[in-house]
Amino acid sequence: MRLIDTHCHLTHGRLRPDVDAVLTRARQAGVAAFVCAAGDLPESKAALGLAHQQPDVYCMAGVHPHDAKDAGGDYLARIEHMAADGKNVAVGEIGLDYHYNYSPPTEQRRVFAEQLDLARRLGKPAVIHTREAFADTMDLVERSGVAPAGVVFHSCTEPPANARRILDWGANISFSGIVTFRGATDLHATAKLVPAERMLIETDCPFLSPEPVRKMKTNEPANVAHVARFLADLLGRAPRELAERTAANAARVFGLAIDG
Repeated sequence: MRLIDTHCHLTHGRLRPDVDAVLTRARQAGVAAFVCAAGDLPESKAALGLAHQQPDVYCMAGVHPHDAKDAGGDYLARIEHMAADGKNVAVGEIGLDYHYNYSPPTEQRRVFAEQLDLARRLGKPAVIHTREAFADTMDLVERSGVAPAGVVFHSCTEPPANARRILDWGANISFSGIVTFRGATDLHATAKLVPAERMLIETDCPFLSPEPVRKMKTNEPANVAHVARFLADLLGRAPRELAERTAANAARVFGLAIDG
């Protein structure tokens, strides 16, 4: 089956030293393309560099809410420069995280709003991280002017009521290994709400290893196959069908140049 890992931190220190082998294992598992995520400017630059080395690797550029306070005065111009590259397919990951508040909420909201406006001006998809900040996140995205069809709520952990608001607005929802966890019953209900054409899958590696390899300390893109199989079983669909549908969705949202 053909898979796309729509969110993988391939330049993270736990993966970068062995990235060639990591990518080989993923390709052998059926992964046809990778969207390398970024959370700050150095990671964005590294992701772009890797994307130029690997034809099936694409990237995004952005500042994560944890790093909002350290974005710097020229960060938007630097993201815009990277986003002009043909291998860059999104502004991200961006958003709000009130669980840790590593950056003050006011700074998070300012940097998030500025990056949403950049995505709007560039006509780029936006990849959203939200944790314990759903109301403020939706308020900002809904007022931003970005096209909902190009917005991805990555590694979604929202309950059904919040998911309905995302879907009613017109955005896409991506599931990571968290959806495979036995205790994630609300998230299982959320997955059943998402239309086939709005669902994406990811690993968020090196984090969030899925069942049945949850004890794996460093998650890898190859494990997106476990996410696909779990969702297929949950939704009563054939694994190959779900893999192909989510791959087609990813290709459409991010404009990926893949066969089929």
